[in-house]
Amino acid sequence: MSDSSTTAARAALGVEIRHWRRACVDLGDLEVSASPAAWKELESYLGLNLRRSLTSVVVRLTAHADRALFSLKAAETVGELAAVRSELLMLRRRYSRAEAVIDFYGDAVNTRTNPVVASVLRGLDALAVYSMDQVLRPLNIDTPPALCYLDKGLGASILRAGARLWDSSLSPAAAIKITRHNLWQPTSLVHETGHQVAHLTGWTTELGTALYKALAPHNTLLAEVWRAWAAEVAGDVYAFALLGYAPVPALATVVDGPAQLVYRMLPGDPHPISALRVQFNVALCRSWYGAGPWDVLGAGWLARYPLGQAPREVAEIMAESMPLLPTIVDVCTRQPMQAFHGVPLAALADPRRLAPAELDRLAQRSGGSLYTSNHLQRLEPLRILALSVLRGLESQNTPTEMRTWLSRLGGERPIAA
Repeated sequence: MSDSSTTAARAALGVEIRHWRRACVDLGDLEVSASPAAWKELESYLGLNLRRSLTSVVVRLTAHADRALFSLKAAETVGELAAVRSELLMLRRRYSRAEAVIDFYGDAVNTRTNPVVASVLRGLDALAVYSMDQVLRPLNIDTPPALCYLDKGLGASILRAGARLWDSSLSPAAAIKITRHNLWQPTSLVHETGHQVAHLTGWTTELGTALYKALAPHNTLLAEVWRAWAAEVAGDVYAFALLGYAPVPALATVVDGPAQLVYRMLPGDPHPISALRVQFNVALCRSWYGAGPWDVLGAGWLARYPLGQAPREVAEIMAESMPLLPTIVDVCTRQPMQAFHGVPLAALADPRRLAPAELDRLAQRSGGSLYTSNHLQRLEPLRILALSVLRGLESQNTPTEMRTWLSRLGGERPIAA
């Protein structure tokens, strides 16, 4: 390569690297990703933690750009310029990944631009942390912060705290998607925090092994199937242990659909067959509470979706699983687990506290103070949530009491981050 070509190549590389360095610096302006008003709606610790994490992403990325500029300045040969070019391409790839991280969290924070929605989401943040704390605190495991955000779609989801992100950094909070249609019956929140708890305790793997051991004497293929479903089973069981029957109608609504969807079983899908998942949740309630409205829901699903509508393989799994559901419930809720320091989940989160009679007793004792008592708000937020969701099943309108209570739970006037 001639001197003029080398000079031109050096100049072109300089233009590109400086462009990407400016882009890296601009990525650090977090008020571009989310409005200042939305950032102020975060609880102080969560806001500081999140901003610190995202700023670290930008600092590392900008340092990479600076190294590329230094390498360009020092490069003298064609080979050294080629190495700078490779470093530039790596910088571009890292920028795209970092941009994905910051955009994800920016979009999540930006759902708090409306002050009313922001106060409700802060309440859900508090519920999420409380739901994890019930099991993690007795195990001496730190409870991570939670960032709830509103989004479209049918089902909730979680990006776990500590999960590896697109740029290989770690997620600073449990980011939990709350769907718009379920904002006023947000029981899926606890299913998602169950995933976080299962990850931190190692419960999922242990539960999968326990399910396999319990089912293998009956059918090894069935045992493998339930082991593969362990993660989602854990989420459903966790929601049941902390909310009782309340999550089941919402779950049935989300997984409902035409028969081919309800009986769909895709390779690698961690979710149980929808029709069987509903029956498993009904079995959880029946095992702990006896007869109740869950039986009506389960029978309705069996009548609506006869096994004859299912593909042969799915029908076989359904038929083999149904009589074994009580065994599966016992494994999930009553069997001691090393993940829980040798006790069953029910010893840490007792489903009996969510029995209909217990929720009725809570309502009677609290009277008109159910949604206004600071004492109840601190001690019984999950039982209040369960009771509110069950009450709301008969309502056609937005439950104003729930909205007001969630706003109070999150604090009406947050401390700016």
